[in-house]
Amino acid sequence: MKKLDRSAMRLVDETDGHLAEVLPAELAVELAGIAGLCREGLMAVAVEAGLATAMAMMASEAETLCGGWNARDPERTHVRGGTAPTSVVMGGQKLPIRRPRVRSVDGDEEVPLETFGVFSQGDLLNRVVVERMLAGVATRSFERVADPIGTEARTKATSTSKSTVSRRFVTGTKKALTELMARNLADLDPVVVMIDGTDFAGATVVASMIVTADGTKVPVGLRLGDTENGTVVTEVLADLVERGLDVTSGVLVVIDGGKALAAGVRRVFGAHAVIQRCVLHKRRNVTDHLPKTDRSRIDSKLAGIFADPDPTTGLRRAKLLATELAKTHPDAAGSLREGLDDMFTVRRLGIDGTLARTLTTTNMIESMFSIVDTTTRNVKRWRDEGDMRRRWAAAGMLEAETKFRRVKGYRQLDQLKSALTRHTATVTPTCHTDHNELAA
Repeated sequence: MKKLDRSAMRLVDETDGHLAEVLPAELAVELAGIAGLCREGLMAVAVEAGLATAMAMMASEAETLCGGWNARDPERTHVRGGTAPTSVVMGGQKLPIRRPRVRSVDGDEEVPLETFGVFSQGDLLNRVVVERMLAGVATRSFERVADPIGTEARTKATSTSKSTVSRRFVTGTKKALTELMARNLADLDPVVVMIDGTDFAGATVVASMIVTADGTKVPVGLRLGDTENGTVVTEVLADLVERGLDVTSGVLVVIDGGKALAAGVRRVFGAHAVIQRCVLHKRRNVTDHLPKTDRSRIDSKLAGIFADPDPTTGLRRAKLLATELAKTHPDAAGSLREGLDDMFTVRRLGIDGTLARTLTTTNMIESMFSIVDTTTRNVKRWRDEGDMRRRWAAAGMLEAETKFRRVKGYRQLDQLKSALTRHTATVTPTCHTDHNELAA
């Protein structure tokens, strides 16, 4: 057998006529076909083998139901009904075949073959379309990047036209949006909820992400609005609660700032939530109110203040800086004072090092937004309806999830979870966050 294999390999680059001289006729024909496919690539061989396997499996299932050809079994419940033209999914494309038909003995009902269902799944094609378009392949270029399934199979393949690809992408992204917005959150063990908004095709997308106790990052929802405001945040968080999110043991909510956002968090989660505002957003907001000559110096001071391992000292230094700025730049001072206590929440909970640096910014969710932006770089025209933006954003978020790693500093999450539980035990359900209690 090994000698035959070596002979076949040598014959791949020879003309088909030479095969008949050294091999039996039937085997020569088979090897000639394989040799031709090998010249077109491994995928062409795989597709041809896949089609043969699909036909063999369907024929076997038909025989199981109906018995052998010309069988005269009086107890049989099914009979053959010829074949019907259809298609199966191979190599990311639809290829035509003739499917065996099986009917009940009385002829009233056609019985679907389970094996055919396996090979004809439209979801497979939808997934291929979504993956390639999120990777930057345009609808007009889809056929050019299709898998090399061989010249003959390629001429018969369907589902690669621009309109078909577009329809499949819409179907696939609708499924992604439904999956994202319908995720059951009851089984999650949340420690952190992160909320942030970004400009997306002329609208504001507010997204939420959960960090579980083992450090897993899970995108869980989005809302489309004109601005990032308390109403939108309230809707996002209320939806999470409706889907089973349990924060009764306490949760850290990281936001980019703003009284309205913090009010929305407290409105939905109440005393179970403690709020950490993004220090990078705060630094940018403050320095935006300063002349360029002072920005670098003040920003360096703020970076040192927010990194202070002692939250009490850091808060005192921040207040002193605000007093200093008030003399010459009152708007900058006002920006610094707004929500200042929330800048030190993570450190009040006793978290330091890598995890503290991770959870005092919204970098995690902004990294997800960056991937979403990349997936939409080839979109030339956004339709007015919000559904297109929501579909693309949801598909991009789920694509980003496939690239996630556990949060940096995840080994300290147990420490954070214990601190949140202790905090929750000290407050009543109607109380808001008390920073003095956190310090204790």
